[in-house]
Amino acid sequence: MNIHDFQKYKETGTKLSMVTCYDYSSAAIMNTSKVDCILVGDSLSMVVYGHPNTLMATVEMIALHTQAVAKGAPDKFIVGDLPFCSYRKSRIRTMQAVEEIMRAGAQAVKLEGAAGNLKTIRHIVEGGVPVMGHLGLTPQAINALGGFKVQGRIPEVAERLKREAREVAEAGCFAVVLECVPSALAAEITESLPIPTIGIGAGPYTSGQVLVYQDLLGLTQTFKPKFLKNFLNGSELVREALDNFDLQVKTALYPNLQEHGY
Repeated sequence: MNIHDFQKYKETGTKLSMVTCYDYSSAAIMNTSKVDCILVGDSLSMVVYGHPNTLMATVEMIALHTQAVAKGAPDKFIVGDLPFCSYRKSRIRTMQAVEEIMRAGAQAVKLEGAAGNLKTIRHIVEGGVPVMGHLGLTPQAINALGGFKVQGRIPEVAERLKREAREVAEAGCFAVVLECVPSALAAEITESLPIPTIGIGAGPYTSGQVLVYQDLLGLTQTFKPKFLKNFLNGSELVREALDNFDLQVKTALYPNLQEHGY
């Protein structure tokens, strides 16, 4: 998949699938899957490092994990997140962040919000780097939003999100993530835009869907929002395998000299 395929998917009504990924081994599995693209998201701050939100993610962190994912999934389109404040300090520091993530192996970057970012989006795009937008519940603004809450239920907020979606498209974004917005609003935004929308907690009417790898596989036991579907009971399967290993070691069934010896 390349940047032009996103527009083709939009025009043909083909649904996009995107999954987060943060490490080489998982990326190697995803490289053999039919998933369209990978997001090296700042959610790694929570999923990998155990922080309560995404604010602790850094450019260096995103670049390091992007490099690992790019090695494992050379055939996938990879989007790297621009983390908290990395694109709000100065134009020079923004482009340094973009450069580091792109050099690590990303084919595009993602940034959150529209207000104050439209000139930045244009500048990055004019520099030859594709930009994915992100509207609705923007986790980097969690303190301003007052928590992880659905956005756009209030008419004024819904109108603002519709306006911002048009603005990021006009600024040059090739796609936009819509997170935790009402389904009807997501459908209206999707219909109005010339670029694809990728939803997470935004209902079935977006151009595609994104989920966190660990959530999709049922590896996270405490995070269970309404929109999440576990496609595998991963935590239970992993626990069973670990317990089986422990049992076979303690009962001297593993290693077996004939099968596993040298």
